[in-house]
Amino acid sequence: MRVSARLQAEHLYKVFGRRPDEAVGKLREGADREELRADGTTAAVIDASFTVEPGQIFVVMGLSGSGKSTLLRMLNGLLEPTEGQVSFDGQDLTALSARELREVRSRKISMVFQHFALFPHRSVRDNAAYGLEVQGVPRAERERRADEALALCGLAGWEASWPDELSGGMQQRVGLARALATDADLLLMDESFSALDPLIRRDMQDQLLQLQHTLKKTIVFITHDLNEAMRLGDRIAVMRDGRIVQTGTAEDILLRPADDYVASFTQDVDRSRVLTAEAVMDRDVRGDEADCDCDTATPETPFTELCAISARLSHPVAVLDERHAVVGVVPRQRLVGFLGDESSPESASCDAPRDQGGEKEVARA
Repeated sequence: MRVSARLQAEHLYKVFGRRPDEAVGKLREGADREELRADGTTAAVIDASFTVEPGQIFVVMGLSGSGKSTLLRMLNGLLEPTEGQVSFDGQDLTALSARELREVRSRKISMVFQHFALFPHRSVRDNAAYGLEVQGVPRAERERRADEALALCGLAGWEASWPDELSGGMQQRVGLARALATDADLLLMDESFSALDPLIRRDMQDQLLQLQHTLKKTIVFITHDLNEAMRLGDRIAVMRDGRIVQTGTAEDILLRPADDYVASFTQDVDRSRVLTAEAVMDRDVRGDEADCDCDTATPETPFTELCAISARLSHPVAVLDERHAVVGVVPRQRLVGFLGDESSPESASCDAPRDQGGEKEVARA
């Protein structure tokens, strides 16, 4: 499989209605969506810029009507930007002809839809092979590649079945296998799991993370569910009224929200499923190489595991880097603070007394 490639969007605008170019000028001068709507135009995406690095899952989240699906469709040329540029794998997609765009979509960019989009009259194997058929790949090779993709998605043995014989989760796996079979570098996933029941949805999230660990595709994933965004995203962009209001890691969004709108999204998030030792440790305390790594943590240690380690100790948990040097410590009170209502590391630690002498003890370990 090819090495994944870089995606970049620069100052993207999408305006529907009369005089869209004029509307972009008004938006640059400070006009908002409501002012344009009064003139019969709708600003779906406003000045959106971001970069997705190779092998990264980039999640775009927002409420219905925030512009996230419109943004996604500009990334593969299904919608032409009113203004701005999209480049992928060093190629300016906004400068391509319709024929060239179709070629890019058939070979470099695949899309996984919300409602499966399977052909009911085709077998599971033929559905998974459809993109390869469009490319003109010979039948034997496309069936081989489709079967490999189906196996990756946990559907080995179902190749000859019909879509209506599969559960909703299995049908969505076929849609994912169809995208993977083409060996496209970029996967665009538009609310791909939102139509599934909660347990099946989580299974599909697990499946995607497992596949990404192996395949390392460049993925743009659209969702309205913040918990899903934080579980899947290497980086997350939060959209509101057509604009990207914050871009960052899950910890950035959770601990350092850009405004009250983003903060309101994070109120009900289970922090213990998102935070790691790196997010909560006290970096002011560092030390030499530790004698052993028993009952210690690394910066990537999940919060829940960190709590279990802390419960076994009478002093703060030492956080060690790959050289076994202490890069920080986590006092027990700090863990409690991060599960509270406060959103910053400073507020989480200042109100609670520190373990007496614990930090120095760990630094000397």
